[in-house]
Amino acid sequence: MAQEPQFDPDIQRQASALLDAILAVPASDDDIALVGRQLGRYPRGMVAVGARCACGRPLVTITRPQLEDGTPFPTTCYLTSPEAVKAVSHLEANGAMKEYTDRLADDADFRAAYERAHEWYLAFRHELAQRLGDSEEHIAGISAGGLPTRVKCLHAILGQTLVMGEGVNPIGDDVLARIKASGEFDPAVCRCTVTLEEEPNE
Repeated sequence: MAQEPQFDPDIQRQASALLDAILAVPASDDDIALVGRQLGRYPRGMVAVGARCACGRPLVTITRPQLEDGTPFPTTCYLTSPEAVKAVSHLEANGAMKEYTDRLADDADFRAAYERAHEWYLAFRHELAQRLGDSEEHIAGISAGGLPTRVKCLHAILGQTLVMGEGVNPIGDDVLARIKASGEFDPAVCRCTVTLEEEPNE
């Protein structure tokens, strides 16, 4: 029998409360349909919307740790907004991941905060797995985006910040600040281009 993971009690309490709030509003049929249009495919395992644009459209989904066919899925906070994805891709193309990796190597406080973000992610996903009855056996200790030691995907890292709020992941916070400053993406300003077919274009 797998040993139950242990988390910082404060992180576990906050992660549980956040999940309570998110799961209180399960993904609607319209949410799922809109995310399908954003991704160009059906969003498997989507249980809720973790963050929304100012207009109410999904930015990040909450995806179950084990998909319907049993496939393990570690990326619980999945960035779906095409505008956010594009903005983050520009950062990655401009060398931001190397910059963050170098800072992790040189800045002990920054590295500790990033490691704490990893624990946040694991605690949040474990709470979700417990409630859904999903196995985490094949993704135990794995979060997303390269956490806790690497910077592998800024999209996944931004997804965590948008769902869990600023102050959890220092790299996600910086990514959000940069793409807001660039004018490409801001969750408080609607720039959505993907709508449901029955919605009027804005």
